[in-house]
Amino acid sequence: MTYRSLLALGALSALSLILAACGTASKTPPAVRSNQQLELKLASGTYACENRVRLRVEREIRNQVNSGINLNWNGNSYTLVRDPSYSGLPRFEDSASGLVWIDLPWKSLLLDGKTNTPLVNECRPA
Repeated sequence: MTYRSLLALGALSALSLILAACGTASKTPPAVRSNQQLELKLASGTYACENRVRLRVEREIRNQVNSGINLNWNGNSYTLVRDPSYSGLPRFEDSASGLVWIDLPWKSLLLDGKTNTPLVNECRPA
């Protein structure tokens, strides 16, 4: 077998693995509410974030929908209400403080809603 045929065989094997991975369906897709907002099953409790920051998130669930969160951060408590997002991802905002909490399937982050700059990033349940 020549070097060229070995290379072609390796490329075909790699391509078949990539295509198989692309075709794999997720086990449980996130629920979508009627207004196209995703409803992710996320934990309440302590979250560990980058730079060793810890904060506490308590989720308010009404009619199986995460309608708000109570956030304890830097010694202060904030109440953030669900604000429908264009992407459909869970987004919570406290208009008084300007804080915005965004949940992604793999992490959460806290933003300054006035400047859209991250305050705390890479938050995951501890």
